[in-house]
Amino acid sequence: MGLAIQQVSKMFGSLKAVNGVTLRIPEGQMVGIIGRSGAGKSTLLRMVNRLVDPSQGQIHYRDQEITLLRGPSLREWRTKCAMIFQQFNLVKRLDVFTNVLIGRLNYHGTIPSLLKRFSRQERAMAIKALERVEISDQALQRVDTLSGGQQQRVAIARALLQGPKIILADEPIASLDLRSATLVMNTLQRINREDGITVIASLHDLATARCYCDRIIGMAHGNVVFDSRPEDLTAEKVCEIYGMEEAQDDFNSGFGENKIKAPLNPALGMPAAS
Repeated sequence: MGLAIQQVSKMFGSLKAVNGVTLRIPEGQMVGIIGRSGAGKSTLLRMVNRLVDPSQGQIHYRDQEITLLRGPSLREWRTKCAMIFQQFNLVKRLDVFTNVLIGRLNYHGTIPSLLKRFSRQERAMAIKALERVEISDQALQRVDTLSGGQQQRVAIARALLQGPKIILADEPIASLDLRSATLVMNTLQRINREDGITVIASLHDLATARCYCDRIIGMAHGNVVFDSRPEDLTAEKVCEIYGMEEAQDDFNSGFGENKIKAPLNPALGMPAAS
């Protein structure tokens, strides 16, 4: 069954940030949620991870109702449903390797993790995860010496150590340059394809969503106004999602010269030909 979101809303005072959203996301799909700032994208992801509680509605994963979870059951869910943030949420004074191992936190508890009491198997898992995101050569570097793109790949490696079924990525490339953004999106897509992990990413950039995602969900004013394949997204729908006529110009002109247009070719370090 995968993930089922049923009539979920979230109120912040008198503001309805998310308004009666219903979605079904099957296992293994790569989904892009697009929309302007304030459309409800991040709030929706945070409700799925239960960083924010819904004001109404239900969220199910397989046969489990996520909205009812408390205590150890909630911690277990957050292990299965890993979250990647725009600002990385790494421990800057620690090295890359230790930051990745923190992904095992919910398997040990805080004190053993802070004391670096990790098994040989877990350390091997951390190295493998760093290799997968192509940053193993930086394993002993302090995180605060890395670029933004490198830090985001460390965050992805940390998420992998949780053994997740779902990865939620909240604006994972919003603060990155084009090349770093491409590397991060390549990494998320590769994990989705190779591991079958469901990836749900909130994205400002329409071109990135169309390039990488199997499905696009468009939100405006807390409502889902589009939910289909990237090729079904029309200029009119783009205008409805972003609420501006300029969106149609971007749609017709190929989304501008500085947007991601194709996955990176690792052999060349350049965008692959489409």
